[in-house]
Amino acid sequence: MENRFVPLLLGADINVYSMARAFHEAYGVKTVAYGMFRSGPCMGSDIIDYRVCEKNDEPEVVLANVKKVAEEFPDRKVIVLGCGDNYLTSIACNLPNFPENVIAPYIDLATMEVLIHKEKFYELCDQYGIDHPATFVYKKGMGHDFELPFSGPFVVKPAESATYWDHPFDTQKKAYILQTREEVDKTLDEIYEHGYEDSLIIQDFIPGDDSYMRVVTNYSGEDKKVRLMCVGHVLLEEHTRHGIGNHAVIITESEPELCAKLRHLLESIGYTGFSNFDVKFDQRDGKFKVFEINTRQGRSNYYVTGAGYNLARYLVEDRIEHKPCPLTVTENRHLWMVIPKQVAFDYIPKKYHGDMQALMDQGQWVNPLFYKADKNLIHKLRILRDQQRYKQRYASSMEKANG
Repeated sequence: MENRFVPLLLGADINVYSMARAFHEAYGVKTVAYGMFRSGPCMGSDIIDYRVCEKNDEPEVVLANVKKVAEEFPDRKVIVLGCGDNYLTSIACNLPNFPENVIAPYIDLATMEVLIHKEKFYELCDQYGIDHPATFVYKKGMGHDFELPFSGPFVVKPAESATYWDHPFDTQKKAYILQTREEVDKTLDEIYEHGYEDSLIIQDFIPGDDSYMRVVTNYSGEDKKVRLMCVGHVLLEEHTRHGIGNHAVIITESEPELCAKLRHLLESIGYTGFSNFDVKFDQRDGKFKVFEINTRQGRSNYYVTGAGYNLARYLVEDRIEHKPCPLTVTENRHLWMVIPKQVAFDYIPKKYHGDMQALMDQGQWVNPLFYKADKNLIHKLRILRDQQRYKQRYASSMEKANG
């Protein structure tokens, strides 16, 4: 099977490494990856042919690199996956232009642009009965003369992330948690002063720490039917300015009602490929509230593969082997983490420690960055050094859990 295809991943982070590991575990195949920097977990890996390319996410560069790999492997299928939001529209707009031996499991650009724009996504959620936080859409030029239908704390975030990050500034955040209306007004002004043009989302802040978060990862086949759904209970996230919201520790769990709602949405709109939803449990009304959909596998995707549901295998069996596949909604418990064990236990509420330790004792846990088949010593040392840095990162951004 490994002689029939080659994975081509765009990006350089743990998302790329996790998918490359999944392909290697399932098929023994080495992944080609293009990233923008000589750093990250892919650099120096034995299981990845990592190539540095400036402006790697621009549409014409994506097309050129895909064509280059397709020509290198003319007798194989080339499976293209974008491993960051900045690659997705560049792939989607090139779908008609890729060579015949390329497989890019993505929806068309028009559908993608609806889903990744939070204002339009929330309209879809309302249409399909999916709960989301109370939301006010702020348009540039509205000034400060508007009423919010909820009280603070407030969350402010861009409706369209890609163009937001095109206008960087020192205090820029992925999302802002603000206590007062005055802070909201100041943040709105600051974002627009630096060149962002699209709408901003102002939301009711759902109370609760990281352990109220969930992630739902899915694979939809070429026939637009959902084949796999896996819910992860997030116990801890990262808390650096640009990393906030990135998952650090997850335990898989079963939430069939939530999955049924999300499956209905995906199949109704004719979705295909990987997707994942960011969700938070609202203890005030007992409902799961969806924040957004990512039209790709998430950075934490190995929580699914590690639990026994190899994402690469689902993709290959669908797009290469054309095998039928019934829906699987996962139920087993498994622990995934990308930080040292001690850091996890220091910052996760103690009520989860028993479950975490039990899964570790049973061997039902994984850190995807430590892969025995990846034997490059310098690569291993770099991973270990970066793991140690998490101690300082959390110490500077969070207080240790005390209950």
